[in-house]
Amino acid sequence: MAELGIHIPIIFMTGYGDIPMTVAAMKAGAEHFLCKPFREQELLDAVTKALQKEGSRRERLCRLAAVRDCFRSLTPRESEVMAHAASGLTNKEIAAAMCISVVTVKVHRCQAMRKMRARSFADLVLLAQTLGLVLLPSESEADEQPAIRLQPRQLGAATIA
Repeated sequence: MAELGIHIPIIFMTGYGDIPMTVAAMKAGAEHFLCKPFREQELLDAVTKALQKEGSRRERLCRLAAVRDCFRSLTPRESEVMAHAASGLTNKEIAAAMCISVVTVKVHRCQAMRKMRARSFADLVLLAQTLGLVLLPSESEADEQPAIRLQPRQLGAATIA
């Protein structure tokens, strides 16, 4: 059922269960596996847990659908600026990459934040990551290099890192 995209919590109950059968059922997507005889409370606990898990899954899907709807309301330029900004580029770097002015980048970024209902730039980055526009480094990569690399900036004759 998982292969077909059907997500119904399933609790297996059997009188002749063994370890291979349990493993197969859990791999197939079962929420819980009960061998008879079992206590009534065990079944109630399994059902309660499965319903809570399903409720959380549906809530996540609703939030994702809302974020996708907000993203669809962006213009192509706003979505491009959002992706660049969320990936760590400065307004100046975005302007150079897109061949537009810094002021235009700021306008598009502001519009993207408003349409995405982001209260802060950090919220916008999280929304971009939720949509898959920005990939955060995996844990193994995080050990090797920082997630955000600071580029040295030139200020007159001095260089600040």
